[in-house]
Amino acid sequence: MDLNPSEEQQQLIDAFAAFYAKECPVERVRAAEPSGHDAELWASLRAMGALEMAVDEESGGWGASLLDMALVAEQHGRHLGPAPLIEGQVAAKVLARTGGDAAAETLGRALGDDHLVTIALHPPQGGVLSLVPGGSVADEVVFFDHGRLKCMAVAERGRPVPNTGSMPLADVAVDPAAVELVSGAEAEGLFESARDEWLVLMANALVGVGARSLELGVDYAKERRAFGVPIGSFQAVAHGLADAATAVEGSKLLAREAAWSASEDAARATELACLSCGFSAEAAREASYRSLHYHGGYGFMLEFDIQLYFRRAKAWPAVFGEPSSMYARGAAERLSAARTDG
Repeated sequence: MDLNPSEEQQQLIDAFAAFYAKECPVERVRAAEPSGHDAELWASLRAMGALEMAVDEESGGWGASLLDMALVAEQHGRHLGPAPLIEGQVAAKVLARTGGDAAAETLGRALGDDHLVTIALHPPQGGVLSLVPGGSVADEVVFFDHGRLKCMAVAERGRPVPNTGSMPLADVAVDPAAVELVSGAEAEGLFESARDEWLVLMANALVGVGARSLELGVDYAKERRAFGVPIGSFQAVAHGLADAATAVEGSKLLAREAAWSASEDAARATELACLSCGFSAEAAREASYRSLHYHGGYGFMLEFDIQLYFRRAKAWPAVFGEPSSMYARGAAERLSAARTDG
């Protein structure tokens, strides 16, 4: 297993790194708060083919692998992209897999201009889909409900939810007239695969968050002086940043392995998706916390960029759940596979 990017994948990384550097400077991230959505950035991402890359060629896309998408997600996280890239890609991918007229029509709208389809990561409770990613700006949402994969218009059914990460989250009331796309075991399988893909892409986005957080911390530790020397020369600071860097680098390897396994080791896809997102969340949170902590009281000031990363490292993965819940799901999958093998 070689997780180093191929020549084509490196070109993909370079293209999106340049795109985000130009189109998503930190000033635009700040300007997008508190809604968490930059409509112009989303339009630019669509123009780049970021949505079509998630869909197979037969369905109107260009059939990128999950690893290709993960490499883009890392750049998205590094620049804190205020656009529902991951949710949009996962929703488009599951619609393409579902087949049928209703799914094809919804996918056609998603790939068309100015129409956003997202996915709910959890079934409804009490008739409400909670914390739908991109829900406050989406036109439609795909969701799983009592053995059925469905789709419905969001319209006036969504209620924006203020959150620490300035994400466009919403609680969305279920429409009794929601369109059924598929039912039974197939519907459940499609939904669980979509959740795995969201976890993998989020894991890689968090790698970007953690890596950039470390860079901010290291840069500040080189500049800030105490007792006549840079604070980075103190062991307490240097060792803390080194520990965080080790964890972020480990999360990068695990996140890429999880993306690779989707096509190369499908039996472990769910397990690795859960473990990678849980570990990447912990690594990004620790890296952003260390960096913010070493900024001292300045770290909490809004004019310092590290607080943007610290808040998103906390909030982004929490839409699915805390790392402990991801680990529990991964462990359950591992134990289930062991019983089957036995």
